[in-house]
Amino acid sequence: MDGMSSETTSTTSEMPDWEKRFRAPRVGLPEWAEDAPDRSLFVSNATGTYELYAWDRATGAQRQVTDRPNGTSDGTLSPDGEWVWWFRDTDGDEFGVWVRQPFGGGPDEAATPGLEPSYPAGLALAKDGTAVVGRSTDEDGTTIHVVRPGADPVEIYRHAESGGVGDLSEDGTLIVIEHTEHGDAMHSALRVVRLGGTSHAEGCGGGSMVAELDDSRGGQEELGLECLGFAPVAGDTRLLVAHQRRGRWEPMVWDVATGEETALAIELPGDVTAEWYPDGSALLVVHSYQARSEIFRYELESGTLTKLDTPAGSVSGATARPDGTVEFLWSSAERPSEVRSTTGATVLEAPGFNAPGSLPVEDVWVEGPGGQVHALVQRPATGDGPFPTVFEIHGGPTWHDSDGFAAGPAAWLDHGFAVVRVNYRGSTGYGREWTDALKHRVGLIELEDIAAVRAWAVDSGLADPAKLVLSGGSWGGFLTLLGLGTEPDAWAVGLAAVPVADYVTAYHDEMEALKAMDRTLFGGSPEDVPDRYEASSPITYIGQVKAPVYISAGMNDPRCPIQQIDNYVERLDGLGKVHEVYRYDAGHGSLVVEERIKQLRLELDFARRHLGLGEGD
Repeated sequence: MDGMSSETTSTTSEMPDWEKRFRAPRVGLPEWAEDAPDRSLFVSNATGTYELYAWDRATGAQRQVTDRPNGTSDGTLSPDGEWVWWFRDTDGDEFGVWVRQPFGGGPDEAATPGLEPSYPAGLALAKDGTAVVGRSTDEDGTTIHVVRPGADPVEIYRHAESGGVGDLSEDGTLIVIEHTEHGDAMHSALRVVRLGGTSHAEGCGGGSMVAELDDSRGGQEELGLECLGFAPVAGDTRLLVAHQRRGRWEPMVWDVATGEETALAIELPGDVTAEWYPDGSALLVVHSYQARSEIFRYELESGTLTKLDTPAGSVSGATARPDGTVEFLWSSAERPSEVRSTTGATVLEAPGFNAPGSLPVEDVWVEGPGGQVHALVQRPATGDGPFPTVFEIHGGPTWHDSDGFAAGPAAWLDHGFAVVRVNYRGSTGYGREWTDALKHRVGLIELEDIAAVRAWAVDSGLADPAKLVLSGGSWGGFLTLLGLGTEPDAWAVGLAAVPVADYVTAYHDEMEALKAMDRTLFGGSPEDVPDRYEASSPITYIGQVKAPVYISAGMNDPRCPIQQIDNYVERLDGLGKVHEVYRYDAGHGSLVVEERIKQLRLELDFARRHLGLGEGD
């Protein structure tokens, strides 16, 4: 692979294992071009920064496509494989434009001339070179444009609420728009528009509306829909849709021309998603349940569901190839990620050394105020406990921790800490009711679940009650600061990365799509429901914070903007609270390996010093 740095290929004998796990070259699941399946695109950190790489499977040639100081991760291939499209923002601020580059190499060029910079809201590419581009700005809300070769962009959709591009039909005539015009940003509806029509339905600008699917139930119990893609067959009007009608995510087939909806006989617990096999006869099903995942083939004609062979752990991506094989990205807490095939072969290997493994997770179920809370627990390799323990809280909140490889938790284990990860209410993979539970008492509900698991960890002898660390990034960082203020006697140290710290200021400064999500979670804006924002804002409780606080923040973060963090830090200063702040020149996290290592080293040192454990390596 071109572009591998000398540092990556140099000896690692003196490097601690926790750093090796970050520095070891890794690759993501390759995307392949629909009409040129030998042409693929993947993400790798081979240079020390995550960038896009083109891979010609026929020749084996690989080349680095992007090369930017803060990295690049958002890209795709045109259907014919001739172009690599990638999103160019500024230093991680997520605000920018689409550019493209020839697959074989060459200069970048503007891919959507005539469109001003924006936050991305989906992209679909047609075989004739047409692009359907979703945009989001504070001024315009969501807009969708059709960009045809040599022509000016045509706006086909505009609405103040969040939305975006779902998919484009195989023949390029139908586009799916995912929208939240009903005002619930957690539960999208689907609108199918025929491009180039002259009958302008409301919200459809330059296209005619073909069909609408909306499970919002007129403001009653909200259910979500997600576009999973049109059948990859010319003239086929079947759309694969994820729905929540039975209390979990599962797929169905919706014929947008006839309106017929076909339920699928996939009786698996937990959440189920799917994509088409390339001939449209079967579905590749990904099943996520209790922090693990597995894959299946589902025959549409017979309804036969066949499990495909994958090791125990987590499949974080899968794709069906034209020859019927399936490639997937797999890992477990013990073993680093691998790109594998159902043939048993390794599909793509990163250059250089392999990351060291880590320790397995054990499952713990704890009774919480909203039901059974699932936690993943890892114990250090030596010692009987109680251990200093890090509660590593995931972001999202609509996400979940899984039995997958993660360099951060592994580093804490190497330094003698137990690690506990909690799939609190709001997490995915445990049914719709669990995911949707945190409306109106935002943050406080999640902390109740974390408190229940914390009590178990102490009572079981796992965790030293005097050495408990609350840590997390993004939503996990928000929960960290909120937990330090609302439960000041429970935690010895707090580590908050890119957090929400002052919710009202964060709301007014964040990207528009997140404003819509906050209005959904809180039931309105800060002006509509000020008491709810005050109750859920970490800055409300800052006077009660007792634990030393470490905060890291991206200067260009559009999700958890810097001003609201500065407000919180200024109050910490004024109150004389023990704290340290690290600001870095990137957005909502970093794609630079050395920056990630630096941040974790600072967190390790801060925690060890304030727990009386000395400084680590």
